[in-house]
Amino acid sequence: MAEKKVIMVTGGTGLVGKAIEFIATGEEKNPNEEWHFLSSKDGDLSDRAATEAIFKRIKPTHVIHLAAMVGGLFRNLKYNLDFYRINTLINDNVLNISHTTGVKKVVSCLSTCIFPDKTTYPIDETMVHNGPPHDSNFGYSYSKRMIDVQNRAYNKQHGCQFTSVVPTNVYGPHDNFNLEDGHVLPGLIHKIYMAKKNNTPFTVWGTGSPRRQFIYSRDLARLMIWVLRNYQEIDPIILSVGEEDEVSIKEAAEAVIKAMDFKGEVVYDTSKSDGQFKKTASNGKLRKYRPDFNFVPFDQAVKESCDWFMENFETCRK
Repeated sequence: MAEKKVIMVTGGTGLVGKAIEFIATGEEKNPNEEWHFLSSKDGDLSDRAATEAIFKRIKPTHVIHLAAMVGGLFRNLKYNLDFYRINTLINDNVLNISHTTGVKKVVSCLSTCIFPDKTTYPIDETMVHNGPPHDSNFGYSYSKRMIDVQNRAYNKQHGCQFTSVVPTNVYGPHDNFNLEDGHVLPGLIHKIYMAKKNNTPFTVWGTGSPRRQFIYSRDLARLMIWVLRNYQEIDPIILSVGEEDEVSIKEAAEAVIKAMDFKGEVVYDTSKSDGQFKKTASNGKLRKYRPDFNFVPFDQAVKESCDWFMENFETCRK
């Protein structure tokens, strides 16, 4: 009988954590795995003593590290220092205590924003440290990059099996639908809801021309569970749809318009910043490992996300 894994998921009540819970307790359920999904109520991971207490209580053998201070473009622009300091503390505590308590494997979640602003496309896993990230969110980006540095150092010095994944733009049920600091797709969904309710124009910030690869949270969950169970490299792996599935913000907005059956006026507010124009990522490495993986079609996943929002509006509109 296989040895039982006690898997602790930091940030377990957020977008990705909820998706992992949905998949790990459903279609990917394994009787030899005991899952624990942490929320901020379990303790402040930027505090060393609080983090040690969590590890002592749960005694994880494996960790999926999702917890982070996160936000959209405009929140990052305002609080770069806070994003750097708080995330650095969280990451150092989780990785160091995982090492000192004998955790067998840690899978941390990075972001494509860690890649250099000035680069060639598509970006791949070898290019993380080739130059400075985009200036709009450099604090968050540098803090996330340091997870990769720590993973390599823990492996070289102590033999730790610490690795990381780099998802592209994640969306789905349990997303942050806040109109001020949420990410692109949940923000569009909430805006269209309000436009329909108030019979006002649907306003998209920026020109709509930037391009993004969006990954449905439940697809990401399936892949992260695979990484935890099967991926043996220390080097990061990009988890993304292919380059051919990249869409513009305008196309994303049109998918939401269709899913929400919006018939009103659409306005693009070009006084708002577009942010980084593109950050196309290669999923070639993933495809070498998982040539068989089928992503949920974009329109279908957007519709499922919109339906979840409509069913849960009162709890997710804060």
